[in-house]
Amino acid sequence: MAKGSQLSQLKSALNQAGVIGQKPSGKKRKRSAAPLEKDKLKTAAKLEEIHRRLNPFDEKVTKLKHNVGGRKLKGVTGKPAKSKQAGLEQRKRTLLKEWEDKDRAGGIVDRRFGENDPTMSLEERMLERFTRERQRASKSAAFNIEDEEELTHYGQSLSRLDDFDDVALRSEDDEEEELASRKIDGEVVSRTHFGGFGEAEDEDEDEEGPARKKSKAEVMAEVMAKSKEHKLRRQMEKDVEETIRAELDDQFADLRDLLFTAKPAQDAPESATLEKAGGATDTDMLEPESQDNSYDQRVRELAFDKRSKPKDRTKTEEELALEAKETLEKAERRRQRRMEGLEESDSEAEGGKRKRKRGGDDLEDDFDDEEWGGLGAGLAGAGAVDEDIDEDEDKDDEDEDEDEGSDDDSGSEEDEDEEGDDFEGSEESEAEEGEHEDLVPVARKDKGKGKAKSVSNKELPFTFPCPETHEEFLEIIENIEDKDLPIVLQRIRALHHTSLAPDNKFKLQSLANVLVDHILYVSAITPPKLNVITMLYPHLNAIIRTYPIPAARHFNSKLSLMQKNLKRGLSKGALDPESKTWPTLAELSLLRVIPQFWPTSDLNHAVVSPTRVLLGSYLGLCRVRSLGDLASGLFLCTLWLQYEALSKRLVPEAVNFLINAILHIAPHSFKSVQSLPGSFPSPDFQSELCKPLKLQKSKTPFNAEAPNLPELLEAEANDEQAKATLLGLALNLLGRFADMYKGLDGFIELLEPVHVVLQGVDGKKLAQNIQSKLASLVESLGRLLRFAREARQPLRLQAHKPIPIATYVPKFESSSSNFIRSRDPDFEKNEAAKLKNQYKQERKGAIRELRKDTRFLASVEHQKQVQKDKAYHDTMKKAFTSIEGERAEQKQMEKEKARDKRRKGKK
Repeated sequence: MAKGSQLSQLKSALNQAGVIGQKPSGKKRKRSAAPLEKDKLKTAAKLEEIHRRLNPFDEKVTKLKHNVGGRKLKGVTGKPAKSKQAGLEQRKRTLLKEWEDKDRAGGIVDRRFGENDPTMSLEERMLERFTRERQRASKSAAFNIEDEEELTHYGQSLSRLDDFDDVALRSEDDEEEELASRKIDGEVVSRTHFGGFGEAEDEDEDEEGPARKKSKAEVMAEVMAKSKEHKLRRQMEKDVEETIRAELDDQFADLRDLLFTAKPAQDAPESATLEKAGGATDTDMLEPESQDNSYDQRVRELAFDKRSKPKDRTKTEEELALEAKETLEKAERRRQRRMEGLEESDSEAEGGKRKRKRGGDDLEDDFDDEEWGGLGAGLAGAGAVDEDIDEDEDKDDEDEDEDEGSDDDSGSEEDEDEEGDDFEGSEESEAEEGEHEDLVPVARKDKGKGKAKSVSNKELPFTFPCPETHEEFLEIIENIEDKDLPIVLQRIRALHHTSLAPDNKFKLQSLANVLVDHILYVSAITPPKLNVITMLYPHLNAIIRTYPIPAARHFNSKLSLMQKNLKRGLSKGALDPESKTWPTLAELSLLRVIPQFWPTSDLNHAVVSPTRVLLGSYLGLCRVRSLGDLASGLFLCTLWLQYEALSKRLVPEAVNFLINAILHIAPHSFKSVQSLPGSFPSPDFQSELCKPLKLQKSKTPFNAEAPNLPELLEAEANDEQAKATLLGLALNLLGRFADMYKGLDGFIELLEPVHVVLQGVDGKKLAQNIQSKLASLVESLGRLLRFAREARQPLRLQAHKPIPIATYVPKFESSSSNFIRSRDPDFEKNEAAKLKNQYKQERKGAIRELRKDTRFLASVEHQKQVQKDKAYHDTMKKAFTSIEGERAEQKQMEKEKARDKRRKGKK
């Protein structure tokens, strides 16, 4: 190959190959003027060879380190350009097609106007489509020069005439015949019009020779025959339709009997008169005229038939609340009118009924159950609203809870400031006086002691104001029985629903605080009304779930007050019988309802965490002085079981109090604190105040009734039944705590002293039922301790990886062969290494292919964008060109006008 530049090398190569340069001349060249196919193939092969030699990058050769003659290896030589082009072609066939079809869902695409617009209703879509259709039709008729008023023919518009030659009215048969006569058969067209293009003629010539040309008479005869055939066929189809229509008319009577039921009251006299007259009653004997009249009458009835109306739609929560409020207000107005002895107005009376005027001897025996049925149906809506509030936690507006953080910030800060002031004042009074402060003021309790429920026969009002304080709530329910309290709360919540007024949210928050105070109130009065707490729970739970933050603040204020009362009692002396350290029934009731409203399994909670601290303070700091203290402490242990039912956290104060309660009540063999097993504290063991609490020897079995907390809190020291009840309760609680803590690692250290104490209890001095309970508890504890010892494993040092045994397999690192170096004598390791290497190579190949696919798609996107930009620039260029031409013409005209003006001015 010649030296020099690429161009000179290409020219010399083409000259040597004979592709360019002078061609051979002479006769030989003239004979082969037209190049043959072989010459073209040879020329293409030569060009390919020249291209290959001139472009060194089209072929890639991998230099071998050790070349062995005669050995054929794959991948030594390659053609990267061809492989790249082949990859691009394959991606165009596969990847590009998938990428273009990625957003296609298939099927029919509905492109009607407004079909995919969810904001438009069906009527709006149809109206818009009709408008667009009319606009499209008006565009086509915009340049129509036809005018019906001017262009007429014999007083008729030309657009209404089908044929200008026949203006008179014609029958349908004539029109059908004329249309049929205008139609020409396809065979006639193929043979007469342009000779049928020679296709059928060639076939006829092949079969029967040249076809004879038909005369005009024969052609017209065929046309008439075809027309008569079509007319006869249409007549037959018309006869069939008439027959079917007649059959339907005959069967209409049967169909009418199925759709409409005859009225027996009206048909009976007609049948009776016909029987008297001796006539037949069958419909077949009626005259055709009477049948037609009955048919027309039935058609008129169908025309005036009452159409079906749509059902009532499902109402929203706000609409249900408003309906419940209006129902209650209407019922209250009617009740007030009945109390005053007034008549009901027409708008208030249901169903247009009026009550009769009452006289002096009226026995009030005109009680109307229907109006109360309607009232119950109306209150069903309010019940539905309350059920939604009570049962569905997510149904209420959760956004209101978020708004409380912003809306109630100012109010909450003020409340906290006020509470802080109160607490500061209480601390000052504590420092000065140190008196115990009740959760519910004494005035409230005294106010409720002498109430007489004399309203059992009175009618319950339907509307109530929403109380903001507990005194207002007591005034509302002053003459209302306890069983009607849920109805009162339900009506208050229905009348003051959140969606009815903006201030109702704050009223319901105040109602929750009032209900908490009422729980303390009904527990503090004598006798306590604990069943009222169960009635208040659903309504208080619904309000707390809707407004948790204000309710949590109120609970925390009560808990802080209980903590301060505990400090005041301990400061006076834990062993002083007059100091109030243990919680009373009201405080226990509040602690009991807290886990009903708040989750107790959380690690940290705004209400439950302070409650846990307070419960532990009661059990760990208070001293036992009476049976009431034992009863209060055992109830606190029951609460601990309820609080830790899910989390199962260790509460050593509860277990410690239970074992001390057993030592205080049950007879045992332990004489001093030093003889007690374990290290749990027992400060009141064998104290002077606890000696009267010991259970006396009795062989008569005590009643195994459920513990009555109010009675146990007021029990005297000589009440043996109360002692036995408390002892049985302590044994039960200890068994439940042992069952809850059996999965702890320190179960043995925790309950082994308890097991020893229970074994030291003298069961012979107890009643038979308590002995059996004690024996079963000792047996179950022993079994749990045995299982815990069997499951416990001794501590071990930290586990380290064992030192492998020295291997003497030779290593082949000294060899220079790659094949031997990559092989391992261990077959499994060798196979694992092969698989790992194969995975590595496949992963690299997959990443490489994905990158190539990405580059290919990017190039396709770039090409599309370039084409789009080019089309845009061409469009804009055309627009600017046209504008420039027009602008040039405009400037030329302006120049001419200016020139004319100057000329005129000179003249």
